[in-house]
Amino acid sequence: MRVADSNPSRRGFLKSALAAGVAPLFVPASALGKDERPAPSNRIVMGAIGMGGRGTGDMGDFLGRREVQMVAVCDVVRANVLNAKGIVDRRYANQACAAVNDFREITSRDDIDAVMIGTPDHWHATISCDAMRHGKDVFCEKPETLTVHEGQVMIETARRLGRVFSGGSQRVWEDYNFLHRIQRSGVMGALQEVYVNVGGPSVDHCLPAEPVPDGLDWDMWLGPAPKVPFNHRLLDFRAWRDYSGGGMTDWGAHGFGGALFLSGLHETGPTEIIPADGRDTKRLTYRFANGMTFYHGGGWGGILTAKFEGGEFTEDQRTQRTRAPKLPANLDIPNYKGNGGLIGDFLHCVQTREKPFRDIAVAHRTVTVCHLGNIATWLGRPLRWDPEKEEILGDPEASRWLSRPRRGPWAI
Repeated sequence: MRVADSNPSRRGFLKSALAAGVAPLFVPASALGKDERPAPSNRIVMGAIGMGGRGTGDMGDFLGRREVQMVAVCDVVRANVLNAKGIVDRRYANQACAAVNDFREITSRDDIDAVMIGTPDHWHATISCDAMRHGKDVFCEKPETLTVHEGQVMIETARRLGRVFSGGSQRVWEDYNFLHRIQRSGVMGALQEVYVNVGGPSVDHCLPAEPVPDGLDWDMWLGPAPKVPFNHRLLDFRAWRDYSGGGMTDWGAHGFGGALFLSGLHETGPTEIIPADGRDTKRLTYRFANGMTFYHGGGWGGILTAKFEGGEFTEDQRTQRTRAPKLPANLDIPNYKGNGGLIGDFLHCVQTREKPFRDIAVAHRTVTVCHLGNIATWLGRPLRWDPEKEEILGDPEASRWLSRPRRGPWAI
C-alpha cells in the first residue's frame, strides 16, 4: 500500500526513463501490475515475525495472496529465519527478502504496512504494541496475550492509533459454524450449556542449564520473561507458565472463542469461575450473568459440545448423538469480511479500516476466560469477576495474576 512512495528512487527511475523515451532493459510485469496482481501502490507490504512451525504456515498463507508483498522475516533461531527467507525469495523469484534477528528492524520500517506475529505467547504484546506504535496493522497468532493486562493495553493502543488488529483463531468460525447455525436458527430451542474440551494450565519450571545451541539468541528468545539458563525443553514453550497459559490458552483460544461466539457472549465475560475440587465441582465451571454455564472438559466428543433444549451436538456434523436438524437457508451470521477466510478478513480490513472478525477486543475477551480459569486452578479457589471493569473482586492475591513483571527493556 505504501511501497510506491516508500521507494521513490526506483519508481522515479521508471518514470524518468519512460518519459525520456528510454525504457529500461527489463521491467517485471509484477512491477506494473500485469501479472494479475495489484500494482505495487495497492499492495499490502508485510513483515513476518516468529518463523517457527505455525508462523511459517501463516506466512505461507499470506504469500498466497496476490495483494500481499512479503519483504522481511524475523526469528531468533537462525535456521528458522533463513528457511523463511528462502520460501519468500522462491515465491517472488528474487533474493530481496530481509532476514533479521530483532523484530524492531521490521516494526520500524516505514515501507511496511502490516506484520504477522507467530512468536511464543510471551512476546505477543510487546511486538504487537511496538508495531502499532510504528503505524502497522497486526495479525497475531492466538493466544494473543499472556495476561489480562496485556490485552487491555493492546486494545487501548489499537483504538488510540486506529490500527487494525486481528487475532489468529480461524477455528471459531471455520470449525464451529455448524453449532453457530443451529443456535442462530433456533430450531433446537435455547442453548443451555457448553462443554469446552481443551488442555489444562501451564506450570512452573526448574530445569538444569544446558549449552545454548549455535544459531539461537537465547536472551532475545526470553525477551520480557525472567532470565533463566537455557534448557531445550523450554523451547516447547506452551508447557511453561513464564511463556504460555498451556493447553488452556492454546486450544482454549479456539474452544472458548467458539463457545463465546455461540452463546453471544463474545463481548463480555463470566461473573464466577469455580475450579474443580474433585468433590462437589467435577469440572472447572464458568457462570455468566445471563445464566449461561461453560464447563472445561466433558461433553461427548470434539472440542465443543453444546446442549440445547432439543438435543446435544458437537462441531462435527458427521458424528452427532442427536439427529442433526434441517437448518434454514441463508442464515445471516456475521463472520468474515472479504474473501479467503481469516487471512482474507484481515487483509480486507487493512484496506477498508473495518474491524476484523477476531478483532483484538473479541480475542482479548476469549483469552481472558482462559486466563481466569488458569488463575482459579493455580490458586485452588473460586473467583468473582466483574466483566465490565475487568477486575477480580475481593481477592488481591488473585488480582496480582492479571499482570506479570516484565524484564527490561520490554515494556508495553
